[in-house]
Amino acid sequence: MKPIIKHIATFMFALATWITFAQNGDKGYRFEGNDVVFTFNKHDYKKFTNDDSSIKIKFEDLTIDNVVVAGEFNNWSKYDWTMKKINDFTYELRKHINDFKDEFSWEFKFIINNQYWAEPSVYDPNIRLAMKKGSHLSVYNLRMNTSAAFPDKKGNVRFRLRGYEDAKKIIVSGSFNRWNTHDFEMYKIKNGWELKLNIKPGEYEYRFIIDGYWIEDPSNPSKVLNEFGEFNSHINVGKYVTFLLKNYNNANRVILTGSFNDWNEDDIKMEKNENGYWSYRMPLPAGKHYYKFIIDGQWILDPDNPVKEYDSKGHINSVFMVK
Repeated sequence: MKPIIKHIATFMFALATWITFAQNGDKGYRFEGNDVVFTFNKHDYKKFTNDDSSIKIKFEDLTIDNVVVAGEFNNWSKYDWTMKKINDFTYELRKHINDFKDEFSWEFKFIINNQYWAEPSVYDPNIRLAMKKGSHLSVYNLRMNTSAAFPDKKGNVRFRLRGYEDAKKIIVSGSFNRWNTHDFEMYKIKNGWELKLNIKPGEYEYRFIIDGYWIEDPSNPSKVLNEFGEFNSHINVGKYVTFLLKNYNNANRVILTGSFNDWNEDDIKMEKNENGYWSYRMPLPAGKHYYKFIIDGQWILDPDNPVKEYDSKGHINSVFMVK
């Protein structure tokens, strides 16, 4: 039975910051933080198709007046998402990830002068055969993936399942990819299966699919009951952050304390760097975190952080958000 809403698996956090989140090598776009940056370069395309006549013209026959991004996200409008000219051949358009609602993948193309479609090559990694009214066309669209996860050998989450050496295929499926049953196929290792993903910070549920049979992660004790009366595994993916305190060069001891360590007054000792700044780098799960500094026994707010908030006990604290 395929779970519709919730599921989860074994993980290990790689000691690396979650960085620019995009699928390597995909053509026509990249991610920078929470922005999608569409990029068109005329040299990347050999042919352009006239929208009216379907006649194709060559690269050298086209003079560019404007470039527009058209796709499923804007109803294939040839006019709305006009790109900014970077140089004679390159155009870019930056959009916030929230502009793409809740879908995880979108098809799109670039249209020149509101008339000529830039045709991707069959060798581009993120193409999909274009369709119209259920029929395939003889051209391709580019595909953009905005899911919360993608395979990466240096990813920040490792899923591992021991045993099942006779299985033919094992899939990791979860809320980070809308429970897709095909995308994230695990590979065999000694005594089991493994897959590393780069996943955006947040809380997720997941399961393994072993030759079509769904199971929870037997190695992950964190579980959530799903609507089928079974369990999904659960993970909270965080990222590494650096706390920094300036202008206390003469301090002998600086402690970082907060809601992330139950306000322990000795646990996290900050280190002074060559600039005289006190710093500490640590992984934090997604969410809101309260904190303060203790300088030689004196508690202070973070003087460089304007975001402050009262907690349930009436104390005002500095606030750090992990998104």
